[in-house]
Amino acid sequence: MTSRVFRALITFGGLVALAVALSSCDVGGLHPIFPNPVSPNGQDIYNTYLGISIPAIVIFLGVELALLWVVLRYRRSTQPAGYIPPQVHGNVPLEVVWTIIPLIIVLAIAGYSFVELQKDFQPISNQQMTVIVSGHQFGWNYEYENGVVVHQEGTLAGDVTPFVVPTHTLVKLQFRGTDVIHSWWVPAISGKTDAVPGYDNFSWLKIDQVGTWRGECAELCGVGHSTMQIIVQSMDQNDFNAWMDQQKSAASPSASPSASPSK
Repeated sequence: MTSRVFRALITFGGLVALAVALSSCDVGGLHPIFPNPVSPNGQDIYNTYLGISIPAIVIFLGVELALLWVVLRYRRSTQPAGYIPPQVHGNVPLEVVWTIIPLIIVLAIAGYSFVELQKDFQPISNQQMTVIVSGHQFGWNYEYENGVVVHQEGTLAGDVTPFVVPTHTLVKLQFRGTDVIHSWWVPAISGKTDAVPGYDNFSWLKIDQVGTWRGECAELCGVGHSTMQIIVQSMDQNDFNAWMDQQKSAASPSASPSASPSK
């Protein structure tokens, strides 16, 4: 019995060590637990994740260790033949304690999460740029204030067209759905935000470093759901301005080479 318990403990410890080791690696460009946040709201969500997960892990380990102690301390092989443990029928103070403490923990998690969601998913009024994000089967459109639209059509054959934003800029994101419900999710930037037909949802981002981040539609939306990749690329302001000029030029109809000047 003791050897089996010992082997079980060794196996459990090995799995924990493996999980910790994997959590320090990158798999496919994404952290297996949570990517490093690059936007303040992403950082807030990451902090919320830690604030909930760490107490949950501590409680889990405490319960499991207490259970293991009871199993080993009172196992039948260490008791005399015919032993019957003490029969306890209720303990009001203990029952009140183990009811009130979990209730307090759950209410604290709910309150903490609610405040965080209100802060990160409400319309902001101090934005420096607004982009309307429209989800459709199966892709995304990004409409800038100057009328430029980036079409991010879904594909599994390669990378999709990136949604480009300037660094050090507070960007308000306004989400819409044109057919069914979609959910825009780039874990390093923000939480999942639904794009719902007939109803606008809001989020925001502010990235202070140049780079590229990936996400995907997080709402099952049809047979092409898996193709709805998301790529967000941040550029320095000068590079962004040059990119935007290219988009405007590409959207403008070119002059006909055969046209003659008016007289």
